[in-house]
Amino acid sequence: MIVASSLSNLNKVAKQHEPSHVLTLLSPDGVEPALQLNVPQERHLTLRFHDIIEGRPGLIEPNSEMIRAILDFGHTWTTARPMLIHCWAGISRSSAAAFLMACERNNGYEHDIANELRRLAPFATPNRLMVALADDLLGRGGRMVEAVDRIGRGVDAFEGEPYELSIHWQNSSRVRPFRSDSSRPT
Repeated sequence: MIVASSLSNLNKVAKQHEPSHVLTLLSPDGVEPALQLNVPQERHLTLRFHDIIEGRPGLIEPNSEMIRAILDFGHTWTTARPMLIHCWAGISRSSAAAFLMACERNNGYEHDIANELRRLAPFATPNRLMVALADDLLGRGGRMVEAVDRIGRGVDAFEGEPYELSIHWQNSSRVRPFRSDSSRPT
């Protein structure tokens, strides 16, 4: 499972879930957090970029290299223990990263994963640029972007509550993969 959290809840969530991997997504100009993690350095990836969806002077937006790094880091995770993803507020960057990791492993389930994300985290507003970059890298033809656009912006919140998102969708009896009209049986 993927566990998403804000920075302020990180140590408590890490102690509770004992993750094998941690993904930290913070702003470049942010303070270095005092983390109490029992995770080897090679299983803790930190990326620093601003939570923006388009370029702005003086700010660093997420880019394809960063998204590729997130996806590659996800490949090192066996899922035997949780992946913990956190950003400052636990609303946008961490939700986008959780969504794209789940989508990468479950092609065709983009809408189901987005709907479950909304159910679990009404405050979640996945960073649309991160999602669009992953959609392009994974060749999803806009399905990931469409899925997050469909659930819309989350409810206003200063900080999100930690939540758990399943990584296993292929054999779930509660969902069916998305199929475009051209692939539906007639």
